[in-house]
Amino acid sequence: MSELYEKSTVKLELDRVLEMLASCAGSEDGKHACLALRPATDLEEVQERLAQTTAAATMSAVQGSPSFCDVKNVDSSLERADRGGSLSTTELLRIAGVLRSARTVKSYWSEDQQDNCLKPLFQALTPNKYLEDRIFGSILSEEEIADTASSALADIRRHMRAQSAKIRETLQKVISSPSYSKYLREPIVTIRQDRYVVPVKSEFKNDVPGLVHDVSATGSTLFIEPMSAVNANNALRELALKEKKEIERILAELSAEAASRREDISDNYYTLTQLDVIFAKARLSYSMRAGEPIMNDKGQIDLKKARHPLIDPKSVVPITLRLGTDFDSMIITGPNTGGKTVTLKTIGLLTLMAECGLHVPAGDGSRLSTFERVLADIGDEQSIQQSLSTFSSHMRTIVDVVGQCDDRSLILFDELGAGTDPAEGAALAMAIIDFCRTMGSRVVATTHYAELKLYAMRSAGIINASCEFDVETLRPTYRLLIGIPGKSNAFAISRKLGLSEDIIKKAGDMVSQSDKDFEDVLSQLETQRQRMESARKEAERLRQETQAIRNESEAFHAQIQKERDKALEKARREAQEILDDARRTANQVSDEMKQLRKQLRDTADAQGINQKQADLRRSLNEAEDRLTAKQKPVERPKPTRAIKLGDTVELLKLGTKASVIAINKDGTYGLQAGILKMTVKPEEVYLLEEANKFNPKKSRPTHSGREMKMAAMSSEIDLRGMDAIEAICVLDRYLDEAMRSNLSSVRIIHGKGTGVLRAAVQDDLRKNKYVKKFRLGAYGEGEDGVTIAEFG
Repeated sequence: MSELYEKSTVKLELDRVLEMLASCAGSEDGKHACLALRPATDLEEVQERLAQTTAAATMSAVQGSPSFCDVKNVDSSLERADRGGSLSTTELLRIAGVLRSARTVKSYWSEDQQDNCLKPLFQALTPNKYLEDRIFGSILSEEEIADTASSALADIRRHMRAQSAKIRETLQKVISSPSYSKYLREPIVTIRQDRYVVPVKSEFKNDVPGLVHDVSATGSTLFIEPMSAVNANNALRELALKEKKEIERILAELSAEAASRREDISDNYYTLTQLDVIFAKARLSYSMRAGEPIMNDKGQIDLKKARHPLIDPKSVVPITLRLGTDFDSMIITGPNTGGKTVTLKTIGLLTLMAECGLHVPAGDGSRLSTFERVLADIGDEQSIQQSLSTFSSHMRTIVDVVGQCDDRSLILFDELGAGTDPAEGAALAMAIIDFCRTMGSRVVATTHYAELKLYAMRSAGIINASCEFDVETLRPTYRLLIGIPGKSNAFAISRKLGLSEDIIKKAGDMVSQSDKDFEDVLSQLETQRQRMESARKEAERLRQETQAIRNESEAFHAQIQKERDKALEKARREAQEILDDARRTANQVSDEMKQLRKQLRDTADAQGINQKQADLRRSLNEAEDRLTAKQKPVERPKPTRAIKLGDTVELLKLGTKASVIAINKDGTYGLQAGILKMTVKPEEVYLLEEANKFNPKKSRPTHSGREMKMAAMSSEIDLRGMDAIEAICVLDRYLDEAMRSNLSSVRIIHGKGTGVLRAAVQDDLRKNKYVKKFRLGAYGEGEDGVTIAEFG
């Protein structure tokens, strides 16, 4: 990378983006690797870098990011251990940390995970759980070795604890002795130079025989080791030396084991650092809401809603531009602080980010190209010491740019030709752009010169662009407009700020007519563009509204179709269930009829046959009830009055009409349908008001009363729902009428129930002088639920 290329990356602020990337890394070495990242120029390498970032972003979104906090460079420690050196506890703990990170990061990749370009890196990790546990089990911290590091160390420390307790016990006797207590500054046992001592007042130093190990800062206290504890302290000292030797042996042994795995541990470190950088890119991508661009090496750039990554996302205005397709150069004009330099930096910085393998904050489908070099002349580098003016400093950089540009270069000029005579500066700028284009470079330049606007309009392969400016508010909108040159707006801004109209008019008179005409053309173009933009926005709004209405209509139609299909499916299913139920009932009835015929042939058990018949009829009734239950009830208006005698009603279950002949005390109705009489509940009938309303008056009978009674007299009576007393009264009246009507027999319906009503009926029949005989109903007559009475 040339010095100019390096300076250009700084001007385009790649170093600040890399600092953001480093803050996302988990390890210190990972942060350093992020800061050292440099753009690649090979297309395949760039695509591989971007693919790794995309794979890491996908994995992080699903299962979070792995931890790299224990990854530290251990190459120097491993090299010293390989030469036979003994490593410190700190160095061994770092090696164990690398092994632990290798194990945890490798487990982050699961075997059933979809393959991606990061799989080889995860598979390259070689954890060593034995050595990791051995180090962490032996070294508790940088200052402490565990007793379990070796059996010898555990034994030594056990003896040391016993010896320390023995010394303390001896000294405790000394400080507790009345003869010594007056010599002591305090009755305590302390340690000086790794030996147990007692604090003695300086004036009594000769009264306590022993060795002086220390003196207090004031000199008033001497720390003396009594002679009775000297031998015990010596023994403790010997044990401490043994402990030190054993610790050195343990560290040497662990160092040798680490050295034997030097290559694997070193490879793990470099692989983990690489993965740390890749996952840092993924975290930065998430924080910037960035995505992977489509890369090419043909110099084609197509950015969609691209944002500068160092500007607050809440305030940055996205830009959309293209370069290297139908034109290879772009000249951007517009007022100061209008966003020209930001646009220039966005193009260069996003290109450098992509070449580093970073996702770019731009819309889906954005395209970028790799370049051998991105060269930028941005900012003012004037130097008093070097006697360089603004123009000279720019020209010095431009000379270097012109000397290095080729067909694999992206050239970015900010205020090209500024700082000198406008006519000469404009001519020089056009010549420089022509030369760079001749060399095959892609060029983007910003300027205020009107000559460059005309140059772009007249030259093939160059396009004008401008940064929009709102004259009403005197604020730039930062929107980039492709194909439209920018106006200076100097007169409009001056007028808005309150400059005298006479001055502005005089300045206008000084401008050449050709310049005025050119500015007028630009004004007309801008007005037309704004109208077209408004029309486009309105058309887009209408299109979106139409699309929304269409989507809503399609969704409604789909919902109706779905409901219709569900209703049809439900109806088919219910119909099938009804058919299946009817088929099962019919089969059951057929089977039981066969059994009844067989039973009739084999036995004369009438009661058993009647029971079978009743069960059969019950099955049919249940099937009918199920069928009725599945049919949706017809909504009818509620009757406007109560049912009374003589009304016509409809039996809901049967769908037939009947006349009300009785209203019972319990609320039930006595009905007659033809020759059939029955008792029903109120919810089982519906009052037919229209039938009663328009029923014609009965004509006078033309027959005798006796004939009428015989015609109206039924051969059966239904006593169900009545208590015994009421039923007997009704039965007696009925029997009298039946006798007078010359009926030979009657059918009395009392139901099965508990048998109380049946017993009362039969007891009454025994006492009736008109009844010759009676019996229970046979098959087809109602079985035990009815009694057949015959008159004599």
